[in-house]
Order: sequence, then C-alpha cells, then structure tokens
Amino acid sequence: MEQGSGALFVVTRKESSRRLYIDWARGLAVLLMIEAHTIDAWTLGTAKGTTAFRGATMLGGFAAPMFLWLAGLAVVLSAARVPVRDNSRSVAVDAICRRGLEIFILALLFRLQAFVLTPGSYVVTIFRVDILNIIGPAVVACGLLWGLSRTTAGLVVFYSVAAITFAMMTPIVYGMPAVDVLPTWLQWYIRPAGDYTTFTMFPWAGFVFAGGASGALIAATRDADSERRLQMALGIVGAGLIALGWYMATQPSIYRTSSFWTTSPTWFAMRVGIMMVILAGWFALGRIGERRQIGCAPLARLGRSSLFVYWIHVELVYGYTTWPLRGRLPLWGALAGWLAFSALMYGAIHLRDRVFEAWRTRRKDSSVSAAETALA
Repeated sequence: MEQGSGALFVVTRKESSRRLYIDWARGLAVLLMIEAHTIDAWTLGTAKGTTAFRGATMLGGFAAPMFLWLAGLAVVLSAARVPVRDNSRSVAVDAICRRGLEIFILALLFRLQAFVLTPGSYVVTIFRVDILNIIGPAVVACGLLWGLSRTTAGLVVFYSVAAITFAMMTPIVYGMPAVDVLPTWLQWYIRPAGDYTTFTMFPWAGFVFAGGASGALIAATRDADSERRLQMALGIVGAGLIALGWYMATQPSIYRTSSFWTTSPTWFAMRVGIMMVILAGWFALGRIGERRQIGCAPLARLGRSSLFVYWIHVELVYGYTTWPLRGRLPLWGALAGWLAFSALMYGAIHLRDRVFEAWRTRRKDSSVSAAETALA
C-alpha cells in the first residue's frame, strides 16, 4: 500500500479510521486515468473525430484534476493529525515539504524509467513535465501555507486565494513576454511547450490548493454528523461553482486571449465544483452502504494503490508491450480494452500485495529464528 499525501498517494492511517469515500473518489480517478490513456493510445485515428470519442476524452480528462484536487485534500488531512500526535506544527510542515520533494524526485525517476524502457527517446524527455512534477512542488507550497495559519478559517482563505490566483493568472501568464527570458526548463513548468509539457503549474497547481481548502474543512469536523453536514454544504457550493462557471462562460471574456478548455478560469471553477459534488456523492453512498452493509472494496483498493497503478500502466499502455494495439481499435474495442486492462491492473495489485506479504512473513520468520538461535 502506498503511503503519502497526494491523490496518487494514500494517507497512512488504520483501516478502521479511513475515510473510505476519499479512497473511492481516488479509485474513480484511477479508472478515468486508465480510460483516458487506453482510448488515446489504442483508438483508430479515423474514430478520434467522432462525438463519442470526444465525450470519452472529456470524461477521462477529469482524472488529472481529480488527482491534483485530492492531493491537496489528502495532504491537509494528513497534516491536521501531526500536531495532535507530536504537539508541533513545524513537524507537519516539515513532513509535507519532504513528501512533496519525494514526489518530485519520483517524477524524475518515472521519466528516467520511460527513457530506459523506450529506446530511441531523446535524453531531454527525462525532464518532461508530467503530473507528478506538478504535484510535488504544489504539495511543498501547501505545507508552507499550512504553517502560516493555526485556524481552519485562515487555512481555507490561504488555499482558496492561492487556487483563485493560479486560475485567474493562467491566461495572463501564458502570454507574458517575461516568461521567454526564463531558463527553458523553467518555462516548461509555467506554460505549455509542445511535447515537453503534459501539465504546467498554471492552472493545474491551483487544483491542489482548492483541494487543500476542502481538506482543511473536513479535518476540522469532529464526528460523523458534522462531516455529513459539511459534505452537504460542500456539495451545494460545488453545484454553485458549476452554475457560476456555466454562466460566466456565456459572458465576454475579461482576457485578451483565453480558451475555455485550456486557460479559462470558468472551466477551472466548473471542474472544482464537479469534484466537490462527486466527493459529496461518494460520502452519501458510503453512509447508505454502511447502513446496508454494502461496500466497494475493489474501488477502494484501486484508490489506495493509485501510485502503483500509475507507475506501471503508462508504459504498458504506450510502450512496446501493447504496440500491436496502438491506433488499431475501434472506439468500442478501445473501451473494452480499458475494462480488461483495469481488471489486469487490479490483478497486479493483488499479486503485489501477496508478494509483499510473503516477503514480510519470511522476514519475520527469519528474525524469530535468529532470536531463538541467539537464546539457545
């Protein structure tokens, strides 16, 4: 099981105290991530101009903002427990910042792995900016903001202002001539640069801060009833953000140059609202499931293993392993491949856990045997 503080990473805690609805939301993001990559890699070129493909692409496009948003939410939930346990707020800030640095290092290692496993790539692709490259620094920034306020209200304000700033500044930053004088590798983190940037800080880091605001509110709840009321309120606020974004999209833009699907703050607000509604929905389903003793263990397990799935599936989908499928399936075939590949990833999680458990058992038995020998 991964440990960590991002949407791709699970907050360490006892299973009995887990907020399973967050794991379910993360599991949904995993499925959407796999869907986005499989239909992109395996669908026939002639099918990519259809309305159905565009709809499937839009659906899969929610995976990234969900991961980023849940990253901010989870890191704040994790930080909220550290001062209680260690009586030191600086410990939480240090832990969050170190975790953000670890994620950034993992991003570089992931790109190095892709370079090694896919011969023919240019060395510069190791520095390509992907989602982990954004999560890492954003998590560090969340940690620093955490240290600036000791109240829930203060944290919500800081994270909300940061999220709004990143969203509102995106169309401006993309057109700023000053960005051109920065080192090339730094430009890749600020605005798109062809194949070298899958994600950029603007606006994507804003989702991490938006998740942090929700996480601060959730962390402040003290019982199930208060969390239920909060989730209802967040769901209503989320619906309001969707409506506001929809309305603002019909109005003249305040920017000289802006695109709704890439740089518009209205689309950013709508996506945040949708994720808030989804999380509130998962919470409601969780409460119903508890009463009727119905669970969704496979989805939660996918969510808890999101880093593992992310790490192995990209190369499998785009690499030589599935090369015969590359651009050769009709859309329905690619969707069927998505379901089959998702089942394969779940099987890989099960196999990994069994191997890890067997290794841990052997290590424990070896320690016991060594202790018995020493006492003999």
